[in-house]
Amino acid sequence: MHGDHPPIGIDLGTTNSSVAVLIDGRAEVLRDDDDGLVPSCVGLASDGNIIVGREARNQAVLFPDRTAVSIKRRMGTADQVPLGGLRCSPEEVSAFILQHLLDRAEKALGIRPSRAVITVPAYFTDAQRKATRKAGELAGLKVERILNEPTAASLVYEAGAKGKSRILVYDLGGGTFDVSVVESEKGVVEVLATAGNNWLGGDDFDTLIVERLNRHLESKYGGSLRSDLVIQSRLANAAEAAKRRLSNAPYTAIDEDNLGIAGSKPVNLSYELSRSDFEADIQPLVDSSLRQVDKALGDAGAKARSIDRVLLVGGSTRVPLVARMLKKRMGRAPDGSVDPDRCVALGAALQAGLVAGEEVQAVLVDITPYTFGTRAHGELDGLISPYKFVPLIPRNSKLPVTKSELLYALHPTQERVEVDVYQGERPDVRNNTKIASVLLDGLNRNSHAYADGLLFTFKLDLDGILEFSAHERVTGRKVSGRVEDAMAARSSVESGDSLTMLRDTHVPSPPDSAADTVGPLLDRAERALEKASGHDAGELHRLMGKVRTAVKRGRRSRVEELAGELAELLFFLE
Repeated sequence: MHGDHPPIGIDLGTTNSSVAVLIDGRAEVLRDDDDGLVPSCVGLASDGNIIVGREARNQAVLFPDRTAVSIKRRMGTADQVPLGGLRCSPEEVSAFILQHLLDRAEKALGIRPSRAVITVPAYFTDAQRKATRKAGELAGLKVERILNEPTAASLVYEAGAKGKSRILVYDLGGGTFDVSVVESEKGVVEVLATAGNNWLGGDDFDTLIVERLNRHLESKYGGSLRSDLVIQSRLANAAEAAKRRLSNAPYTAIDEDNLGIAGSKPVNLSYELSRSDFEADIQPLVDSSLRQVDKALGDAGAKARSIDRVLLVGGSTRVPLVARMLKKRMGRAPDGSVDPDRCVALGAALQAGLVAGEEVQAVLVDITPYTFGTRAHGELDGLISPYKFVPLIPRNSKLPVTKSELLYALHPTQERVEVDVYQGERPDVRNNTKIASVLLDGLNRNSHAYADGLLFTFKLDLDGILEFSAHERVTGRKVSGRVEDAMAARSSVESGDSLTMLRDTHVPSPPDSAADTVGPLLDRAERALEKASGHDAGELHRLMGKVRTAVKRGRRSRVEELAGELAELLFFLE
């Protein structure tokens, strides 16, 4: 039945959609024996009925011609979307998704809501916004407000905040990207500037993986399978799943049996994709998003250092490269502590409550207040050091969380590795807290094992119990440990100075030359000097000259001291 229930909040996404409501003043995403995310897929079943969500997504693999996906990208166009024998407008397809969400809300609330706040990317055009409103009306909803997604996200993080803050919202979803600079004060959010790309998102990451898989199949079977829609749909499905796994692991296996026939041979796919290869493929896309970050900052008249908080929104921000590059650009770690997939729907529900005059409260999340990681040889302030902190579980990660990373033995003949676990935020582990240490010995002494590396896995649960392990990929030899109260900020292990004997990447052993160690840092300084002016330029010149003089005189300790000063200055200038 219909009723006067307060408006609901709806995130109508490219890949997934969700509906949230206020319960006792707190926003909550509605679930139905699932995680609350409804795939934004609509299909025509074999019996002629319209299907939505997971059922439609499953059908898309075998019957892509009867299924519509990523419809958000076509909103505001005059396209006709084929669903088997039917032809629908993008608004009609979106209305089917909205009706499915309404069914879910009715089941949970016992009453069918008639009003909603629906979110859209801040970069959506007027035509796209009108199309979204029309989709809501076709679904039987009175659309109280079309809300910008970054505004919704800001409400989630800033609900109840009393001060004034300037926030950058980086929203990378399945099919669209936008970045907004907003100002929040006492629950009122104002968008100062926005930029973006309606054709950039996780779908494009998937496409690059599919391209890599197609090239692999072509080299193996000698012919192209690109014209087979069913095969391409299966590859796309496998690519998306692989992308998700790579957010928490350094490599993943992609296996698809009986894809089709090439000549007279059955086509089977077995491919290992590394995170490093995936990141190399998507680097240009992430770079293009950072250019939009610069544009938004420029339009808002703001500098990176003036931003109080950087928020991650959208499922594609789970890709580690995104947060890494954004941290480098903004000079601070971005915050994704509220689930990026559900953040916008929660914000829409908060806005719906405000529209209805209800009291709203901040969203509660369980997060880790500390970063957990291990120690390895690597670049530290421009120098190769055995004390580099390698984070595995970043601060503000939503609990429970499991993360894996691939590290390497320092030498091919190495037989043992000390696995240290640290808690803290500093790049030098000597400034963090060592909370555990175990020894992995009996390593395989051959170049193949050395090249394959060691897989480190950290798992932190809601009770603060940290389980960690390291195992050699070639032999499967494994060591593990457990810290009962990892978030208590107390050291149970003497820090010591024993060498961990690990490298964070495939780099040569630490060089002996002081000039080699500061080369990359001086290169960064030269690039920064091109844009610096006034006092900053003078300070850069001074420090660069001192570093070069210390290198010529072979004063390694002085080089390290000056390199630290130079790295600190670059942190604020880059």
